[in-house]
Amino acid sequence: METMRWLEEGCLELLDQTKLPLKVTYLKCRDYLDVAAAIKRLAVRGAPAIGTAAAYGLTLGAMNLKTRQKEEFLSGVKAIASELSATRPTAVNLRWALDRMIKKLHIDDNEDVNSLRTVLLEEANLIYQEDIETNRKIGKHGQALIPNGSRVLTHCNAGALATAGYGTALGVIRAAREAGKNISVIADETRPLLQGARLTAWEMLREHIPVTLITDNMAGYLMATQKVDLIIVGADRITANGDVANKIGTYSLAVLAKAHNLPFYVAAPLSTIDMSLASGAEIPIEERDHTEITHLDGKSVAPPGVKAWNPAFDVTPNHLVTAIITERGVIYPAYLDNLDKIINH
Repeated sequence: METMRWLEEGCLELLDQTKLPLKVTYLKCRDYLDVAAAIKRLAVRGAPAIGTAAAYGLTLGAMNLKTRQKEEFLSGVKAIASELSATRPTAVNLRWALDRMIKKLHIDDNEDVNSLRTVLLEEANLIYQEDIETNRKIGKHGQALIPNGSRVLTHCNAGALATAGYGTALGVIRAAREAGKNISVIADETRPLLQGARLTAWEMLREHIPVTLITDNMAGYLMATQKVDLIIVGADRITANGDVANKIGTYSLAVLAKAHNLPFYVAAPLSTIDMSLASGAEIPIEERDHTEITHLDGKSVAPPGVKAWNPAFDVTPNHLVTAIITERGVIYPAYLDNLDKIINH
């Protein structure tokens, strides 16, 4: 299933993940505002997918700028990038992709604006292609950590749907299956928006990988009864010391994994590592609309007027992370030194 696809007519199609698993439909985005809206409402989600979609969104915005002057064009592109960057503050891949696109323009000395538009599209296509290749490399490195017969617990959705294709955490699971390993998946439902139930379970069933769905509050008992062998999740941002921001509920899993002596792995591309932040305390945590908690499918499940707190992410401290799986290999503690080595390799 394609998360997104660029059409030659100058249109980006995004798989509307808010409709899954009941309906497979694509949104047609003809301007950057369409892409920004899709990112905000989680029609496209997952850090790598958001970054790739934003790259295409910037391309759409550049195509619609009515100017032939290079400086005016560059100013307009930067303004569009700033708007796109503000849509989801936690996922660092968003800013990474936009910064990469802007940098590409600045190193191109072409004065023709139409040529610069082509440069942006080519770079967005490259980001898309590289993401799929990167995920396959993550899978190759990570599958070596999964013994045959493993029961793997995962949280939220870090699969093909969260990327340009193949996936990070689920990419490791796919690679293990492709290597002939007999493994099964346990998917947290991932409240409040149920990405595990709606998306991860759907992906695994489509690929005939055995999957069992549980509610988030069953994970501790699952570990206590020895029905899981390891945990693997994705990430939205990893700081220089190895702290990990991921979908809310990840921290709880890491604490439980430590208590039950189970490996806790994080799978993410290097573009998710933010060396500018010293620790997870500096990560901006997005807070979403309270109705995501008080309502389900548009219907109220809580008493009117009740207060709700809805952070979209939490931060798992590095001492709870067994290893971080990247396209350049598996990184172990001490993360402060080893992340720096692999980033600057």
